[in-house]
Amino acid sequence: MFKKLNDVLGKTAVIIKRYPMVLVMAFISAISMICYIETDFPKTEAAFEYVKLTLISALGISLFFGLKMLSQRIGRELILQLCGLIILAVIYFVLPTLEKDFTEVYAFVLIPILILSHLLVSFVAFIGHNKELNFWQYNKNLFINTFLTGIFTGVLTGGVLLAILAIDKLFDFNFNSTYYSYTFAFFSIFGSCCIFLLFNEKGLNYLERNGDYPVVLKFFTQYILIPLLLIYAVILYFYSAKILMNWELPRGWVSYLILAYSVVGILALLLVHPLKESATRSWVKIFSTIFYYTLLPLIILLFVAIFTRILEYGFTEPRYFVLIIALWLTSVVLYFIFIPRSTIKFVPMSLFTFGLLSLIFPYINAFSTAKRSQKNELMKTLTENNLLQNGTINFNTKVDNKVVIDVSDKFEFLAKRHEEQFLQSLVKSPLQKRLATHIEKGAFYNISGSLRDEFKNITYDNSSINPESTPQNRTLTVRNSNINITGYQYLFKAYNYRQNSFNLEGKTLEFDLDGNHSQSKFTLVYEGQKFDLLPEITEIFKRYPGVGETNVSSLDITRKIGDYEIKVIFDNLVRIDSKEKKNEFSTNSESVLILVKKN
Repeated sequence: MFKKLNDVLGKTAVIIKRYPMVLVMAFISAISMICYIETDFPKTEAAFEYVKLTLISALGISLFFGLKMLSQRIGRELILQLCGLIILAVIYFVLPTLEKDFTEVYAFVLIPILILSHLLVSFVAFIGHNKELNFWQYNKNLFINTFLTGIFTGVLTGGVLLAILAIDKLFDFNFNSTYYSYTFAFFSIFGSCCIFLLFNEKGLNYLERNGDYPVVLKFFTQYILIPLLLIYAVILYFYSAKILMNWELPRGWVSYLILAYSVVGILALLLVHPLKESATRSWVKIFSTIFYYTLLPLIILLFVAIFTRILEYGFTEPRYFVLIIALWLTSVVLYFIFIPRSTIKFVPMSLFTFGLLSLIFPYINAFSTAKRSQKNELMKTLTENNLLQNGTINFNTKVDNKVVIDVSDKFEFLAKRHEEQFLQSLVKSPLQKRLATHIEKGAFYNISGSLRDEFKNITYDNSSINPESTPQNRTLTVRNSNINITGYQYLFKAYNYRQNSFNLEGKTLEFDLDGNHSQSKFTLVYEGQKFDLLPEITEIFKRYPGVGETNVSSLDITRKIGDYEIKVIFDNLVRIDSKEKKNEFSTNSESVLILVKKN
């Protein structure tokens, strides 16, 4: 028992000494996540700093592990660690200071960087090192250790959580529910990092050692992965034949199926790489030979599908990255077909290169390309529909509803990408001021609505609409944010998707907004007595028939309950009416105000 404990402590001391920066990053990430959980709802800007620290330090885990592997090959550990800190600092300052500016654009920054950091781990220690079998053994061991880390972390975290639950229930400690979140965050981040490092404690020399081919990996590849690939290939080739016979453009989602087939196939080839020269494994050699040739017609189909969407709708970041992956896939196929002495190191190194250039290459990176493309698409739409008059949009021009939606969506897209000056040049005051206000507050979802409301002569083409299945949404939004609280003694703030409880002069007032996005549930509860607000909400929508979005002067409901007059004030209300959902209501507001005064 003590010997095992000493072994564990000894190994722990080794990983602390060998991987200090990796552990520091994991610890900062775990503690930052705990601090974020600790902050009460609604989250403040300080809480957003915890999110940034969590994300950046999580990136640092893989980055510093990769740099450690490189330092074990070439030395210069301190210089490499300094470079790692500089990279993380640059990424930190690229992220916005305020949460309201943290749009989905930054997901297209962080996700590729996370992928790149893991790709770096796979090859950085083998740049200029030509022992291919060592490269394969290294990545195979990392793959297995990562899989084992996931199992061990799941068991450890689940076991600790169950232990806390048992103590709580058996001894009546009544632990705060956040303790479970703290435990999960700490063990899933810092705990998993420690377990992974324990598997890799001996470092690069241990990971790249020669070893027997794992039987489980051979079975998985031969009887699961390759048969699945054959099924994918049959489906894709039949679909290609259907396209040729019907002479139709491919559907957009076929791109993802082709990419999945290609990536999984390349992974399968990497997993069986040591077996392809074995005479007893001829099936591996056959598969390795024919796979890249099977991709050639599918790559043509892939580019047709991609450019069909790009030429029709322009570039966005997701379409750009799909195109980049298609170009990378083409380079991999051509490389392995035409280069006799090919190396599997080309796969991660080329993907890393394409990914890095897509983020940082001037003018043609993902973000510059998407903004430039959508600006051109917007101007093209405005010009083709005669909406421009003296350089600004004429909102009195007769225009189809689909064009209105397209223009307003592009305004929102570009606003999220800091193109305020360009958008302001296309409209006149007071819309300029409203757009500036929405952008300043980070209320980008209001931009498209504000723009749609400006169009005065909209036509609707209902020929292709199936009223039985198409949701007929109706959104009411308050145009004036000023609230008159004269005469009211109490003001409460109720948060959406929650059961809110307030102390009203020693008695309990509740407002139930708990439910899914389309809840038909707006209930005031006073001293156990329920008051349903749905009749009043239904009457409000009767005053504003139709579909789409409308700005209104106010959205409030007044109820007399006991000795009090209670006014519930909404920012917006949404009605959904379709075959599946009949007159369901929700609010997109983060919070709802409740004013109370005595009668």
